Formats: sequence, C-alpha cells, structure tokens
Amino acid sequence: MKILLSWLREFVDVPGTADDIASTMSLRGFNVEGVDPTGDGDAIIDFEVTANRPDCMSVAGMAREIATAYGLQVRRPAARSGDWKADPVGRTGPGLALVSLSPVDAGEIAITIDATDLCPRYAGAVADVTVGPSPAWMQARLTAAGVRPISNIVDITNYVLIELGQPMHAFDMAKVSSAHIVVRRAHAQEVIRTLDGQERKLTADMLVIADPERALAIAGVMGGASSEVSAGATSVLFESAYFNPLSVRRTSKALGLKTEASMRFERGSDPRLPVMAMERACALLEMIGAGHARGTVVDRYPTRIEPVGLRLRRQRIAAVLGTTVTDDEITRILGSLAFALRDADDGWDVTVPTRRVDVVREIDLIEEVARHFGLDRIPVSFPAVTQAPARVDPRVTRARQLRNVLNGSGFSEAITFGFISAQAAAPFAADADVAPIANPLSETFAVLRPSSLPGLLDAVAHNRRREQRDVRLFEVGACFTRAAGERRRVACAWTGGATPEHWGGGHRVVDFFDIKAVAERIGQAIGLDTAVEAHAETWLVAGRSARLMHGDAVLGCFGLLARDVAERHGIPSGDEVYVVDIDLDAAEQHAARADRRVTPLPRYPSVVRDISVLVSDTLSSAAIRSTIRSSASAALVEVREFDRYQGKGIVDGKVSLSFHLTFRSADRTLTDAEVQHEMDDVLAALIERHNALQR
Repeated sequence: MKILLSWLREFVDVPGTADDIASTMSLRGFNVEGVDPTGDGDAIIDFEVTANRPDCMSVAGMAREIATAYGLQVRRPAARSGDWKADPVGRTGPGLALVSLSPVDAGEIAITIDATDLCPRYAGAVADVTVGPSPAWMQARLTAAGVRPISNIVDITNYVLIELGQPMHAFDMAKVSSAHIVVRRAHAQEVIRTLDGQERKLTADMLVIADPERALAIAGVMGGASSEVSAGATSVLFESAYFNPLSVRRTSKALGLKTEASMRFERGSDPRLPVMAMERACALLEMIGAGHARGTVVDRYPTRIEPVGLRLRRQRIAAVLGTTVTDDEITRILGSLAFALRDADDGWDVTVPTRRVDVVREIDLIEEVARHFGLDRIPVSFPAVTQAPARVDPRVTRARQLRNVLNGSGFSEAITFGFISAQAAAPFAADADVAPIANPLSETFAVLRPSSLPGLLDAVAHNRRREQRDVRLFEVGACFTRAAGERRRVACAWTGGATPEHWGGGHRVVDFFDIKAVAERIGQAIGLDTAVEAHAETWLVAGRSARLMHGDAVLGCFGLLARDVAERHGIPSGDEVYVVDIDLDAAEQHAARADRRVTPLPRYPSVVRDISVLVSDTLSSAAIRSTIRSSASAALVEVREFDRYQGKGIVDGKVSLSFHLTFRSADRTLTDAEVQHEMDDVLAALIERHNALQR
C-alpha cells in the first residue's frame, strides 16, 4: 500500500520524517517495504498490508494506526486545502459531508437487490458531470499510489478507493436502461465484455450489476465496457456497495481477474462505509469542478450486518502478555482504533468496528493492545509450568528415530509433492485404487500419491542429470489409496556406489544385499524382528526383490527397480536403482504390541565357532539360520553368514554356506564341552532337516 506522506498528514499531524514513521510502524506489526522521496519534500511510504487487514488498505486506515501509535487524533479533510473540520461525534473514520446527501430513495435511479445474500448493501447516486482530466494534485496522488489516472470521474472513484478503502464504480447514465439497477446472479452462459476489452463467460453463481436488459458489471471485480463513462457523458451513476467476500473471491479466481476492488472486497470491506464514500465522491466532484450531485443517495440495505461484541478481561491480558497494562492505556489504544468499550465486572465489553474483520476473539483484542502498547516493552519471560507436558505420540518418536537411522546410513531426506501424475502412480497402485484430485492444477498433479517412490525417483533423476553419481534418498510421508485411505510410508532409493571411492581401490556399486540391509535396519529402528521372503512386484525385477515380513504380516517390499519404471522417470539407462517401500503405520502397529526388553551388557566372554555345510542351492540362507537358532539353546546369541561358495570342488546343485555362531551365557563362562554340545545339536538338525553335509 503506497501512500504519500502529505496525504497521510491531511488525516493526522504525525511528526517526524517518513523514515521515522516507517520505524515506528514496524514496531506496531507493519512491514515497511520502502520509503521513496519524491523530490518536492514529500515521500512515498510503501506499507506491506497482510491479507487479514483490509481496513489498512487505505490512507484513512493507516492514518488511524499511525494516530494510535503516536497518541494523536484523527481528523477528516474538508474540501478546500487548509480548511480542516473536526470529526463529528458518532462518525467513525474520515469522510466529508460537503453536500447534503441523505440515504433515502430518489426519483433519479431505481435499485433492486435480488441476491441479498451476495450483496447486503448497495448505494447509488446520480450526478451531472463534465468529463475531462482530473487536477494535477489528484493525478499525482493516484500515480504515487500506483493507479493510472484516466479521467476526472474515474479518478474520483479511484481516489476514494485509496483514501477510504471503499471500491466505487461509475456508470454512464445514458447507457443504463430505464434508469434501473438490478443486483442479481448471472444467467447461465451470460457473457459480458469488461473494461479490459475481454469477453467473460459467467456462471450462475457469479453476481452482476445489471439493468433490465443486460449485465453492466461483474460485482466487486470489474465494470463492463457497455456502460463505460466516455468523454461525452453528461450524467453518471456512482455505485458504492458491500459484496459478500467469498462470492467476490470465487468470481475473481474463476475468471482469472484480480483488481484493486476485488482485492479489498474479497478480504472484507466495511458494510457501513458505502454511503460515507458516496458523500466523499460527490464532495470531490464539486471540489474539482467536475459536476454536482442531483440530491440524494439511494441506499438499499436489506440485510444489516451488526458489529461483533466481545468480552475483554484484565486477567487474561496480564496472563498472555506477562506484564500489566493500565486501564487508561487499554482504553486509549482501543478507543483510538474505534473500538467501543463499556465497563464490565472483570474488564470491558467491546464492540468491534465492522471494518475489523480480523478481530473475532478476545485474543485478537489482546493483540491490538500488545501492538500499540509496544512489543519492545513486554518483558521476555517463560510462563509458569502448571502441568506436565502432554505425552509425545510414540509415532512421532519412532519417525524421528527412523530419520536419524537413515541419515546415519548415508541417506539424505527428501520432501516431495503429495500430488503426482496418473502415469507416475500407475505402477504402484491399480487404476481403481488411485485417489484422483477433483480440481487438479495440471495433469502433473492429477492424483494423490500411493507411494513416495515416484517423487524420490524424480529426485534421483534430477541429481543424476547434474552428474551426481551416488544418490541415496529417503522420505517419510503420507500416501493415499482408495482402499486403505491415508497411510504413512517410508521409502528409500539408492543408486551408484555402495562404498565411497578410495585411492586404494575396493569401490563397488550397490546391490540387492545392500538394500536388503537397509530394509532390515528400518525394521530394527521401529523395534521389530523381521524376515524376508521372495516376492516380485510388477515394478521390481523378479529374482532381485523380496518382501519384508514380521511373522505372517507383510510390511513392505524392496529390490531392484524395473527398467521401464526407471526410464519413465528419466533415470539414465546404465543406472540400477534399488528401492524400499514400507508401510510405516502397519509396522508401528506391530511394534506397539511387541515385547521389547532392555538387557544389561554381557559380563562373561563369548565363544565363536564356525560351521560350513553343503546344502541345495535352492535353499535360502534364512532357512538355514532359522534351523540353527531353533536347534540351539538360549546360549546362542548371534548367527552371521560370512561366506557362500559355488564352483570348483562343489557338486552341481549344491552350495557351500559358512556361518559364525556366537555363544554366551548371562551367568557364567561357557566351557568348551558345553559349546561343542551346542554345535553337535546344530549340525544334527541341519542334517535332518536339509540333508546338509559338513565340510
């Protein structure tokens, strides 16, 4: 919001320079984007006004805030320079009643509101005019505010918009059929040519300003070319209204048309301002010699909007701010901002001005007090702890621990879009199970992701295109299907080297067993004992993929990504990408039921024995490990495979597997005889169940 300093000073005698004002208002919650001197002793102050403060999108609104910050009175300018009038009792905000305009019916124009839910108030006034250029001072103020001067009539409406924050529009009366304005919903497929020369196709939920024959303007957004005020106009109709913010926002978005008027209406204008703004426009009309009003304002207000009432408590102010603000200071601040206060037992009953759409709760009033009391005056302190903190959801703790584990394994966390294309989702879910988006931004964001892998694969391709050879990424996030709804999943993607390059050699690329270790490590981080079994998803390579299991429950899968899926994401043809996709919600449900115990560090030494056996090459090593564990006593604490050999000296169809077996007792040192007895039991079980032959 760009405002000339001289324009502000017509409302409040603010001391100091523009830089001083900028510094003061920055402590009141306003960001000042810049101060630009104009060269004539004036300056343009560019205030950044947030979307929840439409009341400050005007000179009068900012003047009110500045006056409160400096402890000054706001005044309203009269028609002649240097002639000031005090703000009358009962009026809020700046205005000007130079001509006598009463909000009653007039014979000049008829106004009918058919859609009172979208337009609670509509006011109009007819004026005889002579169209021409506006005065230089008005053009200079509009230009400084970023508005292009057009003609004296249009400039007056824009001047009132910037000064008071009330959008207005002017119609050429000669182009209004039957001198009758109808505020209605648009007809289906109705078309209007707007002032920018574009034909806009309207829908039945859009509000228009019309005469009995056709639409003249899109309410709250832009006027129509058919009723534009041209150079030969001799009489005009000034419009000043309040439109439903949601209606204007929907219309502006649907048409892709954003204007100064729509920005204010869609945020929420002041329903009590239309007649005051009409008075100001008619006063400016006479002031600059562009014409005069014919007498009265037609004000239709069928659906009155009453101000909100709130209770403000002294104790609540002290509890939130952590300091004491005196009653006099509170009443000064809120009174200066035009809040009406009435004493109550524990504080005040406060009537909120209708322009303050952002104030709906007691805490909003406390924020107003804090801003103008001075945030820099509020001491820094921690609130007293009166109760124990809420218990952290175990899922949050597990997800945090899982991230730490994966980071420690060399993976970097990625955050990708939850919306993906239907083509990217196809390999990971059936078409009937994919959840589409009702109004996608584009085909690239047409469905909700059933897995995090599509986004991770795009990130892998992005890194590979930038000559990053070794890429390890993971993501923990929500995924969606029609059958299961929203589920949290963890996904990993790994391509390139399994070990860092070293000058001494030894570098190798990632393989199936590396990604298997990652999947198992995820299970350990969640707190589950897991196993794997052969399985092939359509998007994984058969024979180089597997399921991660906990008992009979399937937690997810891992393995080598299919080549066609990798190519679809732009991954180079020579790259092998290994992936993991695990249902984190399912894993955590099992973890919550698991009996996890903490054991002390061992006090007695362990004994390690090795065993090598010949078994069928169709037998998995997991089956061998399971047999070893089930045949030994609790003294067997670890089984680890360290060698697998096929080739010379091994008969066809057989494979040699070698294992480290670690034995340890919690209450004594094991003897060789005890360990040998355990080894004999293990070997006997392997021979019985798998026809194993000891090497």
